[in-house]
Amino acid sequence: MPLTVADLLALRDLRLTLIAGEGGRDRVIEAAHVSELARPGEWLHGGELLMTAGVVLPTDRRSCRGFVGDVVEGGAAALAFGVGHGQPHREPPRELVAAAEAAGLPLLVVPDEVPFIAVTKAVFAALAAEDRRALEHTVDVQRRLTVAATSGGGLNAILKVWLHATGRAAVVTDLLGRELVAVGESAPALLAAGRTVLDEVGGRGLLGSASVAVNGLTVAVRPIGARRLRGHVLLARPPQPQPGTLDAALVSLLTLELERRHLADEPRRRAGAEALARLLDGLPDDKAESLLDTFRLASPSVRGLAVVAGVGEADDLAADLALVLPGGLVRWSEDTVEALVVDEVDVIALLDRFAPQRPAGVGAALRPGSAAVSLRQARALLATSARLGRPAEAGEHSPSRLLLTLGPPELLASFADTVLAPVDAADQRGQLLATLRAWLDANSAWDVTAQRLGVHRHTVRNRIDRIEQLTGRTLTTASARYELWLALEARDALAYVETGRVGAPDSSPRPH
Repeated sequence: MPLTVADLLALRDLRLTLIAGEGGRDRVIEAAHVSELARPGEWLHGGELLMTAGVVLPTDRRSCRGFVGDVVEGGAAALAFGVGHGQPHREPPRELVAAAEAAGLPLLVVPDEVPFIAVTKAVFAALAAEDRRALEHTVDVQRRLTVAATSGGGLNAILKVWLHATGRAAVVTDLLGRELVAVGESAPALLAAGRTVLDEVGGRGLLGSASVAVNGLTVAVRPIGARRLRGHVLLARPPQPQPGTLDAALVSLLTLELERRHLADEPRRRAGAEALARLLDGLPDDKAESLLDTFRLASPSVRGLAVVAGVGEADDLAADLALVLPGGLVRWSEDTVEALVVDEVDVIALLDRFAPQRPAGVGAALRPGSAAVSLRQARALLATSARLGRPAEAGEHSPSRLLLTLGPPELLASFADTVLAPVDAADQRGQLLATLRAWLDANSAWDVTAQRLGVHRHTVRNRIDRIEQLTGRTLTTASARYELWLALEARDALAYVETGRVGAPDSSPRPH
């Protein structure tokens, strides 16, 4: 326990007496300091027992209040006043006693026969004894935690010892913030508070840690893992300061346990990779669904996922995805990780967490028997994702536009401008291009186009005639229509690459 004013008063050899600030008996003393300055506050760090004989202290009310106020502002735990023969004062000045009482500052009287150095030695001897007890306690807790870690009881055994030894609630979570083990009555509140920062902290990997206060509960969030993040431990702040080595010891042992789990999980990951290979080789729907059932996946459709990992990271990324994805159907080869995901998985959020800024493709949702098709789509989208700088999903844009994104942007722009520049020059409001897009999408049907644009069919005809005159192309031929359509698609692809939107502003229908 830390040294308090009451503990110091209990040391009989010092014969100290408390004459003011009775309510401060529980104040913690962290050091002892002697000063005869009129304003010693700026030299204090906080928590000191400040000793003085009042050599330069005036005894009037204003001066005593100013002195006590300065000591309190400096953070002193208590004030000790030396009196007796050879001292400036035979007893503490009454105004000093009154000022200390008014400020709630414990005021101790040091008798003549007790030198300040004796008080100083006693304080530091008590502090050294407390440090020794804290060290012994830390060593004992570390030993008990180590015994628990080697007992085969896993995370639960380690945290039970932790709670018994420290009284602090703790929660261990996996990579997605899901609870693995929890101890202590405040564990549910601990997890709720920690989840407010887990996503942000997890995004920084093993370098991510935080301390958050929610509803009066302070929670420390620490990463667990050796070379790669495996989870987090959430710890309640101790009621009294404790050596940081205790938290570090717990994190180290939890890391060993989660790494052991990771290695023990290798057969399951291998089984998932083999099952994925069987699905990709081609299985009838009934057999594919039966295979998914063995991995506890009951979904009418699956999506292929392909990710290009960083150099030397494919194995670890595959292991992370196998842990967090339902079923764990994941495999890797060279620098590419492939997986099957079910509909309820937020793939984009998953990639943002585990493979940020990495090229990734997501195939269409298809029947389990067509998993190979979806995964081929995902692999084909990797080049597009690399150019876009974000994951590319099948179905979010047309296949033709997907192919166009693979071409150099300057080439697309040159082609589109060559075909559409005459229309751009004469069509400041963009009505001609909007009409052309709607007409082509309607398979050249006049009435359908007019209805979609909200104009008369003759207006549509007039605009298409105008486009023919400007471009020199006869739109009754399929080749001319295709060329104009391809130019519009090229502009849409450019807009998609630059802004992530499908559809360029100047080629979309406008209200009329």
